[in-house]
Amino acid sequence: MSEAARIALGMMRIENLSDGEIRDLYAGAREAGVTHFDHADIYGGGEHGCERRFNEALQLSPAEREQVVLQTKCGIRSGGRGFDFSAQYIVRRAEESLEALGTEYLDVLMLHRPDTLVEPEEVASAFSQLEAAGKVRSFGVSNHTTPQIELLKTAVTQPIAVNQVQFGLGHAALVAQGIAANMEGLKQSAVRDGGLLEYARINGITLEAWSPFQRGFFSGSIFEQGGLRELQAVLARIATERGTTPTAIATAWITRHPARMRVVLGTTRVSRVGEAVAGAQLVLSREEWYELFVAAGYEVP
Repeated sequence: MSEAARIALGMMRIENLSDGEIRDLYAGAREAGVTHFDHADIYGGGEHGCERRFNEALQLSPAEREQVVLQTKCGIRSGGRGFDFSAQYIVRRAEESLEALGTEYLDVLMLHRPDTLVEPEEVASAFSQLEAAGKVRSFGVSNHTTPQIELLKTAVTQPIAVNQVQFGLGHAALVAQGIAANMEGLKQSAVRDGGLLEYARINGITLEAWSPFQRGFFSGSIFEQGGLRELQAVLARIATERGTTPTAIATAWITRHPARMRVVLGTTRVSRVGEAVAGAQLVLSREEWYELFVAAGYEVP
């Protein structure tokens, strides 16, 4: 995986952009080396709105389509009515995404959030139908724990290639819980995902970090939130020392981890895409990595 391939551009916010703005964003990302574009069926009002805008604005030629990775997600019922991992629902939503995106195949289809009513045989049936028809090339999940993936694998035969999870300096439980393992009384030591970080590395699952610059669950940007002055100061200092930007350093913090994660940006600013790509090309020292981790409010016992 090239360093530019460590960056994906999320399409969650493009529905209200003009065709020209979408084209400029796409062209800027491609010029920076980004080839990975992330969608979901519910982005843009719940009925494939952002997928349709992407296709309407870009009208990718067959040759251009082969040069990019288009991934989308399904499983969240629009209108906030829970989740649905039935075979019929997965297949229908995947086929709607194909139509909306104007493509004959999806490079990656992910199950968006866990459905506690999941029947693994239903997921297996959907995946096999879509793969056999040439409509989906690989499969993954999003926001799934280790046991939830293992449950799917009792019936699903295709590799689970990717798991998209929230991760970054403002939301780092993925690594923080392991660092504080066995520390009784320290809140950070609580294991919430079944050891997902190590599980993904052992099983060759690519972790994709969504909302990499958000604090908590959509609580504001780490660059702007008032309670993160120490982190902002350390980001600024290291950025100055490295001759780059805080965005690049926050990206480098994620890509420095040997799990080889991919960073999914939610920006509509071409400049931020370029900064993130530059960050993926940096290798932070261990000292820099842990200094940022502590500045973000986490413990190193």
